[in-house]
Amino acid sequence: MSGRKTVQVQQQEEKKFNFRKLLYSQKIAPYVFILPFVLTFLIFWLFPLAKAGVMSFQEVLPGQTSFVGIKNYSKLAGDNIFKIALWNSLKYMIGTLILLIPIPMLLAYMINSKLMSAKEMFKSVFFVPILTSIVVAGTIFRLMFGEMDAAFMNSIMNALGLEPVKWLKNSFTAYVALLFLACWRWMGVNMLYFISGLNGIPTELYESASIDGASSFKKFIYVTLPMLKPTITYVLTISIYGGLAMFTESYMLWAGKDSPQNIGLTIVGYLYRQGIQKNEMGYAAAVGVILLAITMIINIAQLTFSGMFKKED
Repeated sequence: MSGRKTVQVQQQEEKKFNFRKLLYSQKIAPYVFILPFVLTFLIFWLFPLAKAGVMSFQEVLPGQTSFVGIKNYSKLAGDNIFKIALWNSLKYMIGTLILLIPIPMLLAYMINSKLMSAKEMFKSVFFVPILTSIVVAGTIFRLMFGEMDAAFMNSIMNALGLEPVKWLKNSFTAYVALLFLACWRWMGVNMLYFISGLNGIPTELYESASIDGASSFKKFIYVTLPMLKPTITYVLTISIYGGLAMFTESYMLWAGKDSPQNIGLTIVGYLYRQGIQKNEMGYAAAVGVILLAITMIINIAQLTFSGMFKKED
C-alpha cells in the first residue's frame, strides 16, 4: 500500500512539474499574456458587434423578436432625421479635427521648448478638464451659453457692444458651443500625446539641422512634423472615432431634451432616441452598424492615405 501511495505522489508531482513547465514555457507564455485582451475583445466587442448585426435585421419587441430582412436599413435610407444626425456628427468631427490636432501640436511644441518655464504646471492646467465629469462640464457650459443677458458668453457680447445671442437655439452658435466644450475637454489630452511624441525625437536631428543653418520654422517643418507622423496618425484616428461617437456632450448641453430642430442631434444620440426612448432596438442596431461602417471607412481611408499600411523597405 505504501508503495502505491509513493507512486501516486510521484505521478502528482510529475503532473505539477509538467504543468509548471508548460506554463513557464517560452512558447506558451506569450499566449497567456494576451489571453486577457483576447477574452475582453471577444466578450465586450466582437460578441456585442455580432449581436447588433443580427438585431439590425430584426424587429425586437419585449419578449419577442422577428426577422424583417433589410427593412430597418430601407427605413434609414429615407429617414431625414437620421440624415440630420449624420451631418451633425460629420460636421462636429471635421470641426474637432481642424481644432484639436494643429493647436495641441503647437502648444506641445511650445511647452516642450527649452525656453519654456513651468512646463509641469502648464501640463497639469491643460490636463485638468479631462478629469472633470462630462455631466458637470456639460451643465456648466449650458449655463455659460444660456439665453440670459447675465450668462457668461452674453456678458462678453454685451461688453463688446453686441446683442445677446440664443446660443443653443441656432445651428451655427450651437455648433460653436459644442466645439468650445470639445476644445476645453480634449485639448490637454491631445497636447500630452504630442509632447510624448516630441520627447521621442532624437536631439541629434535638431543639432544636425542647426549645423546646416536651419531656422526654428524649418526644423519644425522638416524634422518635427515627419517624426511626429505616427503620433499625428494616432490622434487623428481617435479624434475621428471620438467625433462620430459624441453623445454625452450634446445630451448634457441640452439637459437631456431634444435640441431645437435637432441642431444638436448626433448619430449616437439618434441611436439612443430610437433604442432607449422609443424601444425600437432593431432599428437602433441598424443605426449602430451604419455608424461603425462609416467610422471604419473613414479611418481605413486616412490610414491608407498616410501610408500606415505600406510595408517598410
